[in-house]
Amino acid sequence: MATFHVMSGAQQGAAQPVVRKISIGEVWDAFWLGFDDFREKPSHYVFLCLIFPISGLALITWSSGANLLPIIFPLMAGFALLGPVLALGLYEVSRRREAGLDSSWQHALEVRDSPALPAILAVGAFLLALFITWILVAQYLYASLFGPEPPTSYSAFLSQIFGTTAGWTLIVLGNLIGFCFAVIVLAMTVVAFPLLLDRDVGAVSALETSLRATMTNPIPVAFWGLIVAICLFIGTIPVFAGLAVMMPILGHATWHLYRKLVVAEK
Repeated sequence: MATFHVMSGAQQGAAQPVVRKISIGEVWDAFWLGFDDFREKPSHYVFLCLIFPISGLALITWSSGANLLPIIFPLMAGFALLGPVLALGLYEVSRRREAGLDSSWQHALEVRDSPALPAILAVGAFLLALFITWILVAQYLYASLFGPEPPTSYSAFLSQIFGTTAGWTLIVLGNLIGFCFAVIVLAMTVVAFPLLLDRDVGAVSALETSLRATMTNPIPVAFWGLIVAICLFIGTIPVFAGLAVMMPILGHATWHLYRKLVVAEK
């Protein structure tokens, strides 16, 4: 029976991945390398990319149908928290292209055969827990300011948010709290999933390496976070369709950022 390793990786006691200090210019280079991966054969990614706009629309439809207007924006913003795990297939495509292997989109599905899959699922569960926590916090914040009753209509909701002091309090506090969640995800997963695809180091080591990479490169990683935020905002126009382009570019770029932040295994 194969050893079921999740937290510590396949080789316990192995040396921790070495983190490199990089510049903002290298972050830009990683982004453009990701763009080059996407541009090389974009038809390969159509199938994969459809999941992002479709998922975004599904979130809005579900929340509207359930009369949960107050959490539409938290759902949209929180959806980005799951981006690192949803882009797993794109990391694999970039890894294969870098190695000179066939990089057609079918190989993105080979992530399921990775020996690090249990650890990948563990880190994915961590992100899902953060996503759920963010939604619960957003619901609590709204209820504390406006009470438990949902708005009667979309227009009433907009008037409530933009026409009252409580509404602007919700906007300011909600964005500050959301920013904190985004920082946590960025710091702890900036290289976690690409690292696990490259080396079966375990979930704890992957998260710890991401944290070390962030602490060693606070400004470049923050700059990367700004790029991600801008691209995701652009991707929501129109009606999330732009995510079909922005998400794969960011996914490929994340692989190249990992290569710049973590010293390759000898």
